[in-house]
Amino acid sequence: MEAALADIVKWIGLSLGADLEWPIFFEDILERLNLRIRRGGDTLSFAVERVTIEPFDLAQPVKYDVLLDRLTHWYGTSREWIKKAVVHDDLYVFNNPFTIQSMEKHTSYAAMMRLGLPVPATVLVPPKDYEPAPDLQVTLGQYARFFDLGEIGRKVGYPLFMKPYDGGAWRGVTRINDEEALHQAYDQSAKQIMHLQQAIEPFDLFVRALAVGPQVNVIRYDPGAPLHDRYKVEFDFVDAEEWRLLSDMVLTINSFFGWDFNSCEAMRRNGVFHPIDFANACPDSQVTSIHYHLPWLVKAKLRWALFVAGTGRKMRHNPDWAPYFEIAATDLAYREKLAGYASIARHSFETDDFLDFCDTNLADLDEIAWEYFATPRAREAVRRKVAVLFPPHEVEQFTEHFWGLIQFWRTTERDRLDLAAQAQVSTHALKP
Repeated sequence: MEAALADIVKWIGLSLGADLEWPIFFEDILERLNLRIRRGGDTLSFAVERVTIEPFDLAQPVKYDVLLDRLTHWYGTSREWIKKAVVHDDLYVFNNPFTIQSMEKHTSYAAMMRLGLPVPATVLVPPKDYEPAPDLQVTLGQYARFFDLGEIGRKVGYPLFMKPYDGGAWRGVTRINDEEALHQAYDQSAKQIMHLQQAIEPFDLFVRALAVGPQVNVIRYDPGAPLHDRYKVEFDFVDAEEWRLLSDMVLTINSFFGWDFNSCEAMRRNGVFHPIDFANACPDSQVTSIHYHLPWLVKAKLRWALFVAGTGRKMRHNPDWAPYFEIAATDLAYREKLAGYASIARHSFETDDFLDFCDTNLADLDEIAWEYFATPRAREAVRRKVAVLFPPHEVEQFTEHFWGLIQFWRTTERDRLDLAAQAQVSTHALKP
């Protein structure tokens, strides 16, 4: 006797902090999609829910099929619930909370150096001061060695950047031009463990490659601009091979550490892209920073979450570094090695199956999102986010600014969709 077919709801959880507008976009567009997918004889539908913060029993079941996490990197209660849900309930989380917690910028630099990526020269120095501890003085007295900070600075070369080995969001980053400034910055670094990293100067291009699963968007970035204007709205600033290289780079990093969602900062000097900051497993997702690029990101998160939940994709709990190290040990040129790493990454992200899933089940997503981002509800979500970050007298001005950039995205997206439709018609016309 055949098993009865079932209607199954797949649950997407959102673990959120200060995120305000993109979750609204995510929830609304998912509702408009109204998906019902046939899989294995069953009919799947999808629902989304925001995860609350409260006491939890370690044996308590988890209802979610996939979780988008925006809290692990800084909020301990949610991090420990998520870790429990992974080991006890086999929850798929992006990103992997264990590798986020253990693989800070320092580890990511060392790993990518081994793979041959052109990471700038970097030196870790012990902290200037320490938290008191019972065995501290004995330990330092026996094993700590005096060092010449000026000599290290000369070895790295000026200008250089001093920054926390585990930092993020430009916290504690100082540009150092000479030895006097180096000593001053180190004296002020207090108990932080710091990196001294060679500056990539002069450079002619700074980019951020943003990736969700196998999806990549390369965005021109200006770190010296005001926060709301760092992500630029520019086109054709890299050629096709450079786009492929940057995609290979960020996918290599993400798959190596088991991250589904991350960004990679890279600077181009003399034709070479140097990755300088790529342990960003909770990257910018706010309209007040990525504005024009936010609709792409919302769609990318939706596609990947739906693919994971809809196919029952299993989370890779443990990094498997051996295949990468095997390629690294060969005599291949850097670009060939990077292509090899990226091939592992695309296989890890099940890229072909993902594309088939999107073609089959999410063909309407682009049009639905295009229509949604013209609605008063979407505009009000933008206004609410602006009102949190800007003084009252600037709220309407910057609401119009960011909303205008989203409307410009709609213009360029309409052009893209129409060109794709025309190409499809032309292809069909050529068939016998």
